[in-house]
Amino acid sequence: MVKIVDIVTMDTDTRDAVIPPLVSAIRMLTHAELVDYSGHCSARRDAGSFYINSAASVRSTLTADDIVAIDFDGELREGSDRPPLEFPLHAEIYRVRPDVRVVMHTHPKWSTLLTMVGAPFRPVFPQGALLGDVPVLDTPLSVNALALEKHAAAALGAGPALLLKSHGAVVVGSDIVQCFALAIYLEENASRQYMAMQIGSPYIFSEAEQEACRARLASPALFRKAWDHYRAKLGH
Repeated sequence: MVKIVDIVTMDTDTRDAVIPPLVSAIRMLTHAELVDYSGHCSARRDAGSFYINSAASVRSTLTADDIVAIDFDGELREGSDRPPLEFPLHAEIYRVRPDVRVVMHTHPKWSTLLTMVGAPFRPVFPQGALLGDVPVLDTPLSVNALALEKHAAAALGAGPALLLKSHGAVVVGSDIVQCFALAIYLEENASRQYMAMQIGSPYIFSEAEQEACRARLASPALFRKAWDHYRAKLGH
């Protein structure tokens, strides 16, 4: 799997540097049908707080005014709107993963279908190798109670992604562009895997092939290529 620490991190943690790309990422994820009326993305603000879209925000038309800053206990640092109920998922990942700068909780169709039937996610196309064999949190419940955020963070481990059974996905990264690209790669791999399973048993990349793909494709320039492709669809 891609090593988060190996990728260039965000230049600054200022609001002006973080909020515009965070807003663009969420809007692009809605256009890619990975986020709908729910879903949330965040970016680390400092050692004890992060930016995240508010609970009531309309994801497809998100603006900077829809972004709030909260600490790990959910207390507002900036803004006045309520954060999403699953903010503990983000907080716990930031708490235990100092390398993570961005967390995206999406509701992808194909990735979620795999978890519904117990089919493990396996790399079946080159970019999918950057995710590796993605673990699954074995509960469909929202990660906002019963200490599920601790179980989710433990299941994620040091990896870049976690699937939530019959629910969605969590992708982490060291910058917004990289995390967005990984979220796109996760779903693209899952869709190809699902479609291939309707015909037969899909070819799974060997460990050597996955290593070769990671060496070639874990590139900021290629992450930016995916970003620019979807950003162009927003019309700016």
